[in-house]
Amino acid sequence: MSEVRPQIGVVRFPGSNDDGDAIMALEGLGADATTIWHAETDLPEVAAVVLPGGFSYGDYLRCGAIAGVSPVMAAVTRFAEAGGLVLGICNGFQILCESGLLPGVLRRNGSLRFVCRDVALDVASSRSPLAGRCEPGDRLVIPVKHGEGAYFAPADVLEEIEQNNQVALRYAIGSNPNGSVADIAGVTNRAGNVMGLMPHPEHAVDARRGSGDGARVLGSLVDAACARAGLSAIA
Repeated sequence: MSEVRPQIGVVRFPGSNDDGDAIMALEGLGADATTIWHAETDLPEVAAVVLPGGFSYGDYLRCGAIAGVSPVMAAVTRFAEAGGLVLGICNGFQILCESGLLPGVLRRNGSLRFVCRDVALDVASSRSPLAGRCEPGDRLVIPVKHGEGAYFAPADVLEEIEQNNQVALRYAIGSNPNGSVADIAGVTNRAGNVMGLMPHPEHAVDARRGSGDGARVLGSLVDAACARAGLSAIA
């Protein structure tokens, strides 16, 4: 009897370039992943949605701005508001902020240079099911590759997300690659079902390639998708 696996949709925008990597990583962690085109106005039957990294719409205007108002994002917003699980990686994080599903914005790196390297991260909160395989204080090593990854939010918004434990990941002391305020590398919405992060967990799912820590992030998503679909968690 074949194993029943959770269905996870990966949105492809013009300019996405990490959607294939995300699909491969998710399938290796026990999910069935399918591509969703940016022009779709309805989502297929999925337990979770991933917005992958890349350069959606060529990063015109600013990163994620056009993708944030693309047809599929109306459907993703409805899905999220109904409690659906949504994970945005790098450009996907930018899109979630531009669409209003997450607080804050991503600005140009403080160095004004593109950065691509492994970074050390500290888990700040595991209240979101999208961080279920992590514990606060855990140290992860996951690569980043971006030019506009400096997270920023006004003081009142920052105070609110800190009080609500919405900061999921921080760059470890001395490892902040972009000038993000409060070393923030990933945040969730207040409900915890939407999460964005600048590091790329899909590029860190095999320790033989340097780090398997990204599997803890994507594995958390697969676990949460299983729970939402009423399936047993993948071992």
